[in-house]
Amino acid sequence: MGKREFIALAAFLMATNSLAIDIMLPALQQIGSSLGVLNENHRQFVVTAYLIGFGGAQLIYGPLSDRFGRRIPLLIGLTIYVISAFGIALIPSFAGLLALRFIQGLGSAATRVITISIVRDVFGGRLMAEVMSLIMMVFMIVPVIAPGSGQVILLFSTWHMIFVFIGVMATLVGLWMYFRLPETLKPENVRPLTVKSVAAGFKIVLTNRVALCYTIASTFLFGALFGFINSAQQIYNDIYGLGVYTPLAFGGVAAFMALSSFVNSQFVGRFGMRRLSHTALLGFVGITFCWLLVQLYGPSPMPFPLFMVFFALAMFQFGWIGSNFNSLAMEPLGHVAGTASSVLGFMSTVGGASIGACIGQFYNGTATPMVIGYFTVSLIGVVFVLIAEKGKLFRPHNAPPPADQSLALH
Repeated sequence: MGKREFIALAAFLMATNSLAIDIMLPALQQIGSSLGVLNENHRQFVVTAYLIGFGGAQLIYGPLSDRFGRRIPLLIGLTIYVISAFGIALIPSFAGLLALRFIQGLGSAATRVITISIVRDVFGGRLMAEVMSLIMMVFMIVPVIAPGSGQVILLFSTWHMIFVFIGVMATLVGLWMYFRLPETLKPENVRPLTVKSVAAGFKIVLTNRVALCYTIASTFLFGALFGFINSAQQIYNDIYGLGVYTPLAFGGVAAFMALSSFVNSQFVGRFGMRRLSHTALLGFVGITFCWLLVQLYGPSPMPFPLFMVFFALAMFQFGWIGSNFNSLAMEPLGHVAGTASSVLGFMSTVGGASIGACIGQFYNGTATPMVIGYFTVSLIGVVFVLIAEKGKLFRPHNAPPPADQSLALH
């Protein structure tokens, strides 16, 4: 497998998670009406239930993949994901839908944990950050096209067909992975699946200051993103009345994030993960602070073009933060990559989903709760990065990778 195909496959594996969230956002209102959901904010639980399952199961897949390799647990997770997607298309109740969304999240967790473990098996240092940026660039294409795809499906069918489409796409990705991706876990890195071994792996992860603090910072920042995802349909439709044009607004910001990830992939080898991500984090603080001032003291509602400018600028910074923070957290933990990815993924996903759910439930007919959430989490992120770096930002800890470093799949 060549490097380009590897990046594309890894991106599509991770994108199954994004697809399960983004494509059904235009259908939230129809799902609520079809299944008798009276409280509009409760529609957000369709996203939250999935994210809780997705986050919680990550603790399981890491140790499993460190013991049995990457391929088998990943295929099992994809199978659970596909069966749940088809099941949701047939479910007659909102409670049943939430239960299957939770189970779908359990399966999808494999695509996040094990894909990152595979990348760490093959790459390290700034080269890992570069590859992760390219993966994130492809990954972010899904939020560009998924809401529009969901809207198109709704024009010709009901929300049920969205989940059939999700199941079919995940099946195709699973077949690609089955026939093309070899095992990447080196024999010397296989860990026994015992309580003592798993506990030792968790201890290694949780006692590493850099990994832990960067993960906590990512958790809060992802919480803001999940907060927007939860309330995006309400903001775009209820406040700005975009209707069928909502996917265009959603996709436009996602495209900006994809561009950010591409720029990061070009610069990270030269400037390093810390310089780029720390600069972006401080930029995120400044942009969200200005956004909050305009939101509180400017016209209400904020003019839509101005809202989109602030949102796009904030998300451009986010594109530099996400992949670099993840690489910085994983860098010192290559010998326990599966367990590390599971613990760090669990913290960032469950924590981020919980923070996002809180932000979403504060929706009051304005974008103010979301903007307050963005600014607050940015400040908290700065605090934990400072702890990770002992108070000193922008230090180029990682040297550039050797010029002949190449993809080596085992």
